[in-house]
Amino acid sequence: MQRGDVKHEVSKDAILEEVAITLTEYSNILDMQSEILEMLASSGNVTDMLARLCTLAESLLPNAVASIMLIDQATGLMSVLSAPTIPQVGHDALKNLKPGNRGGSCGNAVFHNEPQFVQDTFADDRWLDLRQIAYDFNLCSCWSMPVRDENKKAIGTFALSSFEHRSPAPFHKKLLETAASIVSIVLKNQNNEKRIKLFSTAMQNAANGMILTNDKNEIIEVNQAFENIYGYAGKDVLGKNPKIFASKQYNRKFYNQMWKAITTEHKWSGEIVDKCSDGTHINQWLSISALYDEEKKNVHNYLAIFTDLTELKNAQTKIEQMAYKDSLTGLCNKTHLEQLISSNTEQTLILLNINNFSYINTAYGFEIGDKLLITVANMLKEKSDATHICRINADEFALLYHGKINIKNKVLTIQNLFYREIQLDNITLNISFSYGCVYGVHNLLRNSALALKQAKENGKNNLYIFNQDEDNIGHTQRKSFISYNNLLHHALKEDKIVPYFQGIRNNITKEITKYEALARIQNNAKIIFPNEFLEPARLAGLLPEITKVMIDKSFKAMSSNNYTFSINITEEDLNKNYLTNYLEEKALEYSIKSSRVILEVLEGISSHGKKNHIKQLIILKSKGYSIAIDDFGSEYSNFERVLDLEIDFLKIDAKYIKNIDVSPKSYEITRAIVFFAKNAGIPCIAEFVHNESIQKIIEELEIDYSQGYLFSEPSPLLT
Repeated sequence: MQRGDVKHEVSKDAILEEVAITLTEYSNILDMQSEILEMLASSGNVTDMLARLCTLAESLLPNAVASIMLIDQATGLMSVLSAPTIPQVGHDALKNLKPGNRGGSCGNAVFHNEPQFVQDTFADDRWLDLRQIAYDFNLCSCWSMPVRDENKKAIGTFALSSFEHRSPAPFHKKLLETAASIVSIVLKNQNNEKRIKLFSTAMQNAANGMILTNDKNEIIEVNQAFENIYGYAGKDVLGKNPKIFASKQYNRKFYNQMWKAITTEHKWSGEIVDKCSDGTHINQWLSISALYDEEKKNVHNYLAIFTDLTELKNAQTKIEQMAYKDSLTGLCNKTHLEQLISSNTEQTLILLNINNFSYINTAYGFEIGDKLLITVANMLKEKSDATHICRINADEFALLYHGKINIKNKVLTIQNLFYREIQLDNITLNISFSYGCVYGVHNLLRNSALALKQAKENGKNNLYIFNQDEDNIGHTQRKSFISYNNLLHHALKEDKIVPYFQGIRNNITKEITKYEALARIQNNAKIIFPNEFLEPARLAGLLPEITKVMIDKSFKAMSSNNYTFSINITEEDLNKNYLTNYLEEKALEYSIKSSRVILEVLEGISSHGKKNHIKQLIILKSKGYSIAIDDFGSEYSNFERVLDLEIDFLKIDAKYIKNIDVSPKSYEITRAIVFFAKNAGIPCIAEFVHNESIQKIIEELEIDYSQGYLFSEPSPLLT
């Protein structure tokens, strides 16, 4: 999912969601619940209890903060009740929040009385009124659960706000649900009623089964969940020892170790099998805590909290059985395919990727997309003679054959099979595939994936057969990549990345009036150019680090003059969303006016860039920075987007300029770009001007600026 797109997660069925929560995670939640309920039973201070609840929740979600907000019944507005790790300025910013569709995760949770899971607060419409707070405090995502009163009315929220973009796992949803339930219990018992009454209320409202015993381990209270799970009525077990539920699957040593832990550590938790009233066995996760008197000297009660794992265990068994099947189509999945091709036998593997499947999902919805995948699977099962048919990705299928086959004939058969309309409900679809194929013994999946990538690059509905000699990444290439990857880390660590400046000539004044900052690596006495290290840097995720160095050093170099200068910005920089703050910081540090700085972005970023990318560029322009489109003409531009962004400069792609004096095609393309730019009032810069013949044509076309070796070679010093 691209940044800026807002998608609401589709709920999975209850069993699968439960499976995603591990026993350890259940234990963590139960321990949290147990600790707060113990504080509650001990008549703890409400402020301390809520603060502790926030702290415990934060310990289960690193890089996040917890908060509890409550509605003022007089005004209907929300304010922070507890958020121990959020500074006071954050409390003040959220004071008197009005619940509503634009009031952030918490405002929406109260307004709709439903949980709200916002992955990207910078783009989600639910955060429209609180967007600045998200920016100011770097709250990237926020999940909020309504806190309800006894009438199920939302009276507040429990929220986890993260400093990174992410969506909640089932564990986190359970954590939020449990914490909100605990907040509700604490608030309902804020008048510090007697401990037994408080604990009884907590037990009856808990989703998990609870048993409370006295110091002799005789049952004095159970909750409704216990009755539902065990099948006993509460009155039938009062006064009895919990050993009546024993399944007799454990020896004395097991119980001795349990009670030793309860005695020495005051708690025990683990998986255990017990017996219900009808004699059937249940798997459960049990947590037992010893409750002490007010002086914390003597145990007066034991609290057992348990979760029924029977359905979870059954679901695990089913999932283990389905480990090698795709749940949607019933075909073999990737895991099974990997096993099938691990044998040392010669096999042929054909990968089929549905062309434009994402557009089908977008245009018709996921339900139609799923139906299409099922239809494709059924057609392949009925008409394909493959030994095995697998679905290995969202829109990707695999056909596996024993031995060597005629791949081209086989693909032609598949193309003919799907060369017809597919009717789904009232929708008619035509589909095609890209095909990546390989024959051999080893690395079949990797090599077929490489072939599929090449097929896609060659165009839709293409076939590419992997060639071991031509397509395999050899030892030398791998060694080269590793070498450059190590070099980049060394260059960043040892400050070896430096800017070289190339002048840009004004063709009217015939003077160099601007400079472009170009990245170089100084490796001992050798200067390494970007064409050698930029791709390894991109693959290693280091482009933003290089850009930061270039901004810092270019600003420093330009602080002693008044030249306008440009810096290259990559898609990876915009993905990180750091540019606005970093540029402002460096501009202040080196006293650089934003009007002197041109940010060069590739044509693709402006023409079909992500929503958040365009938003950043607009913000940067509003702060006075100029925007230039680099390598213009290298892609199919969205001219409307270029105009909407009010681009300040177009840099014509060097591949058209370098031979414009001998290539009529390059000349005509350049002339068309210049015509568009002049009509739009956008100055043009011609790159790669390396001789007088080219410069003469540049001037005849009235291109505003020239950049190239004819006028200026890149240098660490301004020339």
